[in-house]
Amino acid sequence: MPPAARITKEMILNTVLDITRESGFEAVNARSIAGRLQCSTRPIFTCYNSMEELKAGFLDFAYDFYSQYVADYSASIKVSPCLLLPLSYIEFARDETNLFKLLFIKDMDLDMAEAMDFYREKGNEKKAGIFSEAIGVEPERAKEIFLDLFLYSHGMAVLTATKKLSLDRNTAEKMLSKLLSALVRQEKPDWELPGA
Repeated sequence: MPPAARITKEMILNTVLDITRESGFEAVNARSIAGRLQCSTRPIFTCYNSMEELKAGFLDFAYDFYSQYVADYSASIKVSPCLLLPLSYIEFARDETNLFKLLFIKDMDLDMAEAMDFYREKGNEKKAGIFSEAIGVEPERAKEIFLDLFLYSHGMAVLTATKKLSLDRNTAEKMLSKLLSALVRQEKPDWELPGA
């Protein structure tokens, strides 16, 4: 009799990704994973000490999936670099609704007692710096504009993920462009959105 196939962490994470994309993270449990992998639950708990440990690993894995989505979006869509992150965020909410809900609604690792607490989250300071260069506004003011743009696009994305709003990419891009232009022109009245 041939040896049983070895179940790896990567196999488990990919299975959790598939289940989450299809049915939401609520449908993920040891039995649903084992059923997809056609094994007992034992290999899951050989790789992970608990479902909480698996979830923590999966959140990192899912965020990497989102990062790849943004990179693929950037490569396939011609859009102003200033609008790349908000547009890809909204489209991710539409295309990968269950993952969006998990990462950016239910388990969003962002505790904002004050608006500028947004910059305590890993990576946001760096994104704002790149944004500052792209729009040509001094870094502190660019951080405020970037935060305003995030809050606006987050609202649009949440409404999209919850099926309360349905926007095509062109409409979303026009809305984001208007807001961004209004915000930047407070600093630079002749500012024009950099081309795609």
